[in-house]
Amino acid sequence: MTDPAAAGAPRTRVDPVTASVIRGALENIAVEMGYKLMRMSYSSIIRESEDFGAAIIDAEGNQLCESTQSTPLQSGPIPGYVRGMMRIMAERGEPIEPGDVIMHNDPYGGASHGPDVGFILPVFHAEALVGFAVTTAHHLDIGALSPGSCGIVDAMDAYAEGLQFKAIKVYQRDRKVEPVWQMLRDNIRTSDLVVGDMEAQIAACRIGAQRYLDLIGRYGLETVTGAYADLLDYSERLMRRAIADLPDGDYAATTHLDGYLDQDDESKKNLPLCVTLKVRGDELTVDLGGTAKQIDDKPINMPLEGTVDCAIWLTLRSILLDSEEYGHIPQNSGLTRPITIVAPKGSMVNPVFPAPTIARFCPGNQLADTLMKALSHVVPDKVAAGIGNLRVIAFSGLKGETHWVHMEIFEGAYGGRRGLDGMDAIDTLYANTRNNPIEDLESHLPLRINRYELRDDVCPAGQWRGGLGSVREFTYLEAGGASIEGEGHAFAPWGFAGGADGATASLTLRRADGAERAMPSKMPHTATGAGDTFIVTGPAGGGYGDPFMRDPARVRADVLDGFVTPDVARSAYGVVMTPAGEVDAAATEALRAERG
Repeated sequence: MTDPAAAGAPRTRVDPVTASVIRGALENIAVEMGYKLMRMSYSSIIRESEDFGAAIIDAEGNQLCESTQSTPLQSGPIPGYVRGMMRIMAERGEPIEPGDVIMHNDPYGGASHGPDVGFILPVFHAEALVGFAVTTAHHLDIGALSPGSCGIVDAMDAYAEGLQFKAIKVYQRDRKVEPVWQMLRDNIRTSDLVVGDMEAQIAACRIGAQRYLDLIGRYGLETVTGAYADLLDYSERLMRRAIADLPDGDYAATTHLDGYLDQDDESKKNLPLCVTLKVRGDELTVDLGGTAKQIDDKPINMPLEGTVDCAIWLTLRSILLDSEEYGHIPQNSGLTRPITIVAPKGSMVNPVFPAPTIARFCPGNQLADTLMKALSHVVPDKVAAGIGNLRVIAFSGLKGETHWVHMEIFEGAYGGRRGLDGMDAIDTLYANTRNNPIEDLESHLPLRINRYELRDDVCPAGQWRGGLGSVREFTYLEAGGASIEGEGHAFAPWGFAGGADGATASLTLRRADGAERAMPSKMPHTATGAGDTFIVTGPAGGGYGDPFMRDPARVRADVLDGFVTPDVARSAYGVVMTPAGEVDAAATEALRAERG
């Protein structure tokens, strides 16, 4: 759907000062929505990890602003949520009315995946629809085949992934639709937490809607509309200029997903993700031809709208419009106008219903990394080497008749980039969530965190080294279970420009009797007993640049920090350390000269 500005519709011209004030006001509305949602939420995945989104959308489905504290994979898909909701309601002939609140989580209708439920509140001014206040959030359970809303890695189709809400009114003309809420309570584990979070989302939407109406009341609808239309145009111009600075050409890259390494079926493992970046003037096409076909009965397929598009837009915006160079960039739909995505129907990046999609998180992150690799051919000074991907574990248990569920996102690591080492133990690319404080976990859940530290067994070499993953150990204090979705057990993150490849991840289940078992990156729900422990080792990002070009002072710091040994400093970096822990400058210079 095109916006009025793109279609050339006449609009009020707004002076730059007023337009800037309105832009700031819109952004503040989304930020306030986000903070209110955090404060009112029940579950740690929203309250602590900040796995939510908040935005104001215009009546045509264009994003005007988003909450800066939310994750790209939550706020980014919100325009798709709205467009999907509008399309479904139009097909049903169902009107959107004042006082409605609409729930939507259809991965084939704009949503990111089923557990990311959107609540959409239409905003009316003078009886005309002028926009939508929207929040999205990841919910702890959505009624899937096993407890939790992540780690559902064996769903055979979309129906096994939990409840599907395709543009369902939960309030109609300000009246609560009680049967819908009762259905939620009857079909979702941890329903008190989930329903409480949903009500918090609606409250945040109401705040956003009122603030948007206050803004319209202050400046007038035509002025506000004209200001954000100018804002969309401004964002588009920035992106077009950045694309025009690139040399025309085709730039390709391929990486691979683990898939299901423990299965005999070769079609379900070692899956290629292919990206060809086609630059033509001030427009850019991202062609995903060559990517593996969809897996009909495994949920690692990625919705084109809601996951694939967000992974692509985020990566292009981050690399081509780096905030270090450009400062604050208005985040809105104007940025995506010059970008076209081509994705073969029936592939993992454009699946056909009812192919399951609930575990699309890590594959989508790997797709963003593949695009980064393609960009390395044309803007090598701006990219990072390969990222260490993430994983999600859904911990769960049953106390009497009541489930407890906790979703933990385990950090990855960034690869090095020109002038900067890779960031250690951090969510990468489109994830951007926070880890849960140990104190919060242990005070609410029957889990004990025995160990949480950076890896000390690998440090990918480069002029700028790769980031380190973390090691965490979780012990069950009582019987429970877990399901896991992850990546990066088979393929190490790529090194760049002479840098070393990163390191793969691993997962070990140690039973209370001491027996250990290596687990694959994707593990269906598995029962655990009291005293059982998961040992989670995160991946390390790739190195960037020739390690022999690394500043010896940086190598010394890594030795003192325990990231590398003196022997590794010598062999990988050509840096000779004295017994006192200092750099032997003469011996280092001679060794580096000897090795060229």
